[in-house]
Amino acid sequence: MLTSVDAEVLRLLGDPLRLKIVTLLANESLCTSHLVEETGARQTNLSNHLKVLREAGIVEAEPCGRWTFYRLRAEALASLADELGRLAELARTVGAERRRSC
Repeated sequence: MLTSVDAEVLRLLGDPLRLKIVTLLANESLCTSHLVEETGARQTNLSNHLKVLREAGIVEAEPCGRWTFYRLRAEALASLADELGRLAELARTVGAERRRSC
Protein backbone atom coordinates (compact mmCIF):
# COMPACT_ATOMS: atom_id res chain seq x y z
CA MET A 1 0.00 0.00 0.00
CA LEU A 2 2.34 2.71 -1.23
CA THR A 3 1.23 6.28 -1.77
CA SER A 4 2.75 8.93 -3.97
CA VAL A 5 3.03 12.56 -2.88
CA ASP A 6 3.33 15.15 -5.64
CA ALA A 7 6.93 16.24 -5.16
CA GLU A 8 6.55 19.13 -7.61
CA VAL A 9 3.71 20.69 -5.59
CA LEU A 10 5.72 20.26 -2.39
CA ARG A 11 8.70 21.92 -4.06
CA LEU A 12 6.55 24.83 -5.24
CA LEU A 13 5.05 25.34 -1.79
CA GLY A 14 8.51 25.11 -0.22
CA ASP A 15 9.29 28.61 -1.45
CA PRO A 16 8.49 31.06 1.38
CA LEU A 17 6.88 33.67 -0.89
CA ARG A 18 4.72 31.10 -2.68
CA LEU A 19 3.61 29.66 0.64
CA LYS A 20 2.73 33.18 1.82
CA ILE A 21 0.71 33.77 -1.37
CA VAL A 22 -1.17 30.50 -0.91
CA THR A 23 -1.83 31.32 2.75
CA LEU A 24 -3.22 34.74 1.86
CA LEU A 25 -5.37 33.35 -0.95
CA ALA A 26 -6.82 30.73 1.39
CA ASN A 27 -8.61 33.61 3.17
CA GLU A 28 -9.81 35.66 0.19
CA SER A 29 -9.37 36.39 -3.50
CA LEU A 30 -6.76 39.09 -4.01
CA CYS A 31 -5.34 41.07 -6.91
CA THR A 32 -1.64 41.56 -7.52
CA SER A 33 -1.70 44.98 -5.84
CA HIS A 34 -3.10 43.44 -2.66
CA LEU A 35 -0.48 40.71 -2.74
CA VAL A 36 2.33 43.24 -3.24
CA GLU A 37 1.03 45.18 -0.23
CA GLU A 38 0.66 42.07 1.94
CA THR A 39 3.98 40.41 1.06
CA GLY A 40 6.25 43.36 0.37
CA ALA A 41 7.48 41.58 -2.76
CA ARG A 42 8.07 43.42 -6.01
CA GLN A 43 5.27 43.21 -8.53
CA THR A 44 7.39 41.47 -11.19
CA ASN A 45 8.65 38.87 -8.68
CA LEU A 46 5.12 38.29 -7.43
CA SER A 47 3.78 37.93 -10.97
CA ASN A 48 6.41 35.29 -11.73
CA HIS A 49 5.44 33.29 -8.63
CA LEU A 50 1.73 33.61 -9.48
CA LYS A 51 2.44 32.31 -12.98
CA VAL A 52 4.18 29.24 -11.54
CA LEU A 53 1.30 28.62 -9.12
CA ARG A 54 -1.25 29.03 -11.94
CA GLU A 55 0.61 26.63 -14.23
CA ALA A 56 0.73 24.08 -11.40
CA GLY A 57 -3.05 24.42 -10.95
CA ILE A 58 -2.76 25.71 -7.39
CA VAL A 59 -4.29 29.14 -8.07
CA GLU A 60 -6.73 30.49 -10.64
CA ALA A 61 -6.83 33.94 -12.18
CA GLU A 62 -10.08 35.82 -12.74
CA PRO A 63 -10.05 39.03 -14.79
CA CYS A 64 -12.15 41.82 -13.26
CA GLY A 65 -11.99 45.04 -15.26
CA ARG A 66 -8.39 46.19 -15.39
CA TRP A 67 -7.43 43.95 -12.46
CA THR A 68 -6.84 40.23 -12.17
CA PHE A 69 -7.92 38.53 -8.99
CA TYR A 70 -6.35 35.29 -7.83
CA ARG A 71 -7.96 32.57 -5.78
CA LEU A 72 -6.71 29.34 -4.29
CA ARG A 73 -7.95 26.10 -5.86
CA ALA A 74 -8.87 24.22 -2.70
CA GLU A 75 -9.02 20.88 -4.50
CA ALA A 76 -5.34 21.15 -5.43
CA LEU A 77 -4.34 21.38 -1.78
CA ALA A 78 -6.98 18.87 -0.66
CA SER A 79 -5.44 16.28 -2.95
CA LEU A 80 -1.98 16.93 -1.48
CA ALA A 81 -3.40 16.82 2.06
CA ASP A 82 -5.05 13.47 1.30
CA GLU A 83 -1.77 12.05 0.01
CA LEU A 84 0.13 13.27 3.08
CA GLY A 85 -2.64 11.95 5.34
CA ARG A 86 -2.31 8.50 3.76
CA LEU A 87 1.44 8.55 4.42
CA ALA A 88 0.86 9.53 8.04
CA GLU A 89 -1.73 6.78 8.48
CA LEU A 90 0.60 4.21 6.92
CA ALA A 91 3.38 5.26 9.30
CA ARG A 92 0.99 5.01 12.26
CA THR A 93 -0.28 1.56 11.38
CA VAL A 94 2.75 -0.31 10.09
CA GLY A 95 5.81 1.90 10.49
CA ALA A 96 6.84 0.68 13.94
CA GLU A 97 5.84 -2.95 13.38
CA ARG A 98 7.56 -3.44 10.08
CA ARG A 99 11.31 -3.66 9.78
CA ARG A 100 13.54 -5.02 7.05
CA SER A 101 16.21 -7.38 8.12
CA CYS A 102 19.79 -6.36 7.44
